[in-house]
Amino acid sequence: MKNSASFEQSIPERITQPLLSASNSCTLEASLEALIEASKSVEGRSNFASQNILPCVLELIQCLDYTSNNALQLSSLRLLRNLCAGEIRNQNVFIEQNGVGVVSSILQNAMLLFDPDRVIIRLGLQVLTNVSLAGEEHQQAIWHGLFPDKFVSLARIRYCEISDPLSMILYNLCSTNSELVASLCSDVGLPILEEITRTTSLVGFKEDWVKLFLSRICLEEPYFPRLFSALRPIDTSKDGGKDMSFSSEQAFLLTIILEILNERIGDISIPKDFASCIHRIFQSSIPIISSTPICERSLPTGTTAVDVLGYSLNILRDICAQEDGKEGGHKDVSEDAVDVLLSLGLIDLLLGILRDIEPPAIVKKAIQQAENENRTDLPNTPKLCPCPYKGFRRDIVAVIANCLYRKKHVQDDIRKKNGVFVLLQQCVVDENNPFLREWGIWALRWTQKQRPLSLSMPHDHLKTIKE
Repeated sequence: MKNSASFEQSIPERITQPLLSASNSCTLEASLEALIEASKSVEGRSNFASQNILPCVLELIQCLDYTSNNALQLSSLRLLRNLCAGEIRNQNVFIEQNGVGVVSSILQNAMLLFDPDRVIIRLGLQVLTNVSLAGEEHQQAIWHGLFPDKFVSLARIRYCEISDPLSMILYNLCSTNSELVASLCSDVGLPILEEITRTTSLVGFKEDWVKLFLSRICLEEPYFPRLFSALRPIDTSKDGGKDMSFSSEQAFLLTIILEILNERIGDISIPKDFASCIHRIFQSSIPIISSTPICERSLPTGTTAVDVLGYSLNILRDICAQEDGKEGGHKDVSEDAVDVLLSLGLIDLLLGILRDIEPPAIVKKAIQQAENENRTDLPNTPKLCPCPYKGFRRDIVAVIANCLYRKKHVQDDIRKKNGVFVLLQQCVVDENNPFLREWGIWALRWTQKQRPLSLSMPHDHLKTIKE
């Protein structure tokens, strides 16, 4: 790395002089530090816009590279990021002076290193994010400068320091632009979504931008089925076929969607296609029940197929909790989603599972005690499957309870199908299914009454009961 003083002498005076004058400093390094501090304020950014400082910073960045003076490059990017924070004049000049191209080149060089420079890349993404907030023209310039190849390369860097700001800028670009969302979910753009999901599933996230981004893609737009399918295992014949019907990335995506629904219950209108897709996922994961040994672990269990089963079931619970049951109100999209699930036979499916799995421990103990007493009046009990995870039975009953809430036609249907007896069996305490009794009572009472009785649970949605 070159000496800072000698390197500064090689930079044209037309670049350094405005910076030195604006900061009243003697060296470029000191100047940048002073300008960074001053640009943290609205007044400072406005003053520097009047002095036309941003073009000098862009030119300075083009004179620098990673090997010449990394410290100056970092300082220049920090200053550029601050200048573009909410100051429209600087944001406009950034676009006019091909700032997107300059920053894109920096990102490319930083990614080509054996160990990608996470600090440089994060700063570059923060610059672009600040510029993207200025409006559609700025967003289009950034989009055309990085889509799709550079976005894909960035998404493949397995560090949350990169995936977090990358999710932030993609969310800002797509938050109000359905055309960009469509491009992102096209055959050309889909690899970006895949790689962001894979990266986040491996390294996690420290900021919520990925959740906002995936909420936009999967819940506000109709692209969840496409992304979920793209994340499927590449070759299901490997590893003896064990636990390969779903990928860990698919399970991770479901956890994110479940978190979003939990946090925004009542604020999201669930698309019918999304509800249908979750139903298909749950239905296709049911065979794992018969091949899973007794499991006393809660979600996540460490077995991908079981986790997909559980997370999709919990999402169904939250979908069915979205309908608020306003009497006399018009149907909204969420209510239509619940009707779609009911038309697909969700209640029959869940009652069938309850009949096929082992009863709660207290009921099972009573049956075994009766058998030990050599009673001959008991029918032969078929072999039943154990619950694939702790809380599975409770989650099933929770979905049924939410479906029954203020839906007389569902209540009538349950009674016709002898579902009341099945629900009665769930009104017991079971250590492997916390709050099973409460959910069972809630469901059972809805099969008998038109109006809610006094319960020690909320009466509005009963979306979830947490331990």
